[in-house]
Amino acid sequence: MAAPSAPRASRTRRRDRHGRGLRGPLLPVGVPGARTRAERFDDVVLGSVERLERRWAEQLSQIEFAVEDVPPPDAVRPERDEVPLGRFEPAADGAGPRVVVYRRPLETRGADEPDLAALVHEVVVEQVASALGVEPEQVDPRYPGDDR
Repeated sequence: MAAPSAPRASRTRRRDRHGRGLRGPLLPVGVPGARTRAERFDDVVLGSVERLERRWAEQLSQIEFAVEDVPPPDAVRPERDEVPLGRFEPAADGAGPRVVVYRRPLETRGADEPDLAALVHEVVVEQVASALGVEPEQVDPRYPGDDR
């Protein structure tokens, strides 16, 4: 009878089988290309909010801004073929007012980065106008703007 062979665990190959070093990130953390789409989208929303804060700092100080990937299923209206791009939640149950922007529906509508930034700004302006109880043109005189 043949002797049992050595356990396979001792013969397993490691990822560094060609002597090229351990695999790691392709780009250093500080490089813009290393940021995810979600992180870049957050920056676009933040830029839009900062643009509005120049004029509405006091009113916007109480509003929380958030980004969610997709709207909740109950917000989608299939009968009207409508997917919300954002929403305003008034203050309730101890939570302050909140503006939410939905990343995925906006990314699918934006043709390129400048178009996406313009679309995000329009949605933020509309939701802030809803929060303040004014028309979007009062929040940003360039609304809906020709920069799209």
